[in-house]
Amino acid sequence: MDYLDALSMHASRLWEGLLITLQLTLISGILAFIVAVILGLMAGSTRKLVRFPARIIIEFFRGTSLLVQLMWLFYVLPLFGPSLDAMLVGIFALTLNYGAYGAEAVRASMTSVPQSQWEATIALSMSWQHKIRRVIFPQAWALMLPSLTNLWVHLLKGSSIVYIIGMSEFTFELLQLRRTTDWFFALAMVGLIVYFLIALALTQLMRLLEVRAKHRLGRGPSLKEILSPMPPKTPAADNASDTHVTGGAR
Repeated sequence: MDYLDALSMHASRLWEGLLITLQLTLISGILAFIVAVILGLMAGSTRKLVRFPARIIIEFFRGTSLLVQLMWLFYVLPLFGPSLDAMLVGIFALTLNYGAYGAEAVRASMTSVPQSQWEATIALSMSWQHKIRRVIFPQAWALMLPSLTNLWVHLLKGSSIVYIIGMSEFTFELLQLRRTTDWFFALAMVGLIVYFLIALALTQLMRLLEVRAKHRLGRGPSLKEILSPMPPKTPAADNASDTHVTGGAR
């Protein structure tokens, strides 16, 4: 009952912290994807003036700690002039850090598209924008989704350290709950379950996107077939049904 009383007392603050965590995860995840696509396309370019700046940005943000980036943006950057709100700092740091990791997934997926597809676009005299948008990226999209799913889950977990810049997100409120209960209840029970459920929801959402992307390429069932409670009919079953009806008519 002490645990339940403590949880009830901290419920409103935990909810507010959870909302901040969800905002950071969703906004930073969407922006990180945009950054990943831009940097990934630049890193895969054959032009050195385009490729080299992208490689520098990617390696810098992959090679430095997210914790250091948060501290630098919040405490060091104001010394040079601009001062950002804690929420903006959290979004910028998560976006740039995980966008750099996602850029490698985008670049690798683009290069994994069969060479024959690239050659076909050249034979059709497609412009670079046209062939990327209509031929190459739709195929790479299905390939990069599993990697982007993992990164989004990592981003969710990475958002738990933004409390060091004064944000009262979910982990911070869990630490406050720990003061009135104990480590096991606050982190191993409440925190573990809530973070797992959010990660599970993100994974399932991205899985549906992957199914849709593969179906549009003719490589799997549709979302309707996946979500349908009835198992899809196979061609063999349809043929057997037709044979049965024909035999009955005779």
